[in-house]
Amino acid sequence: MQCERLLNLTKTWFLSVKDETMAPARMISFMEEHAAGCAVCREDPDLKAEIAKITDLVLPESKIPKAVRQQQQEEEEPVPADAEESEEVDDDEVDDDEDTDDEDPEIDDE
Repeated sequence: MQCERLLNLTKTWFLSVKDETMAPARMISFMEEHAAGCAVCREDPDLKAEIAKITDLVLPESKIPKAVRQQQQEEEEPVPADAEESEEVDDDEVDDDEDTDDEDPEIDDE
């Protein structure tokens, strides 16, 4: 990180995350907002990779939006056609579970 201000802010934000006074996703959001508006950060060629590393450390996998996770997986390695089909089956299984949860015995009595 070439920007001293972002470095200091990141340290402060990280301490807030550790103290549980700030959400990890908010910290990443603040870092990205600063990087977008700072001339020094925009010129730093390694900043995106550094923010990605910090994101991996701070943000739990389950809290990363599904679209971002899929994009990261596609960048790391192409998804084979068989894997895409299995994901669709998983989604269907979730939908089936949701359908059974929606059935309420009280509604059947009416």
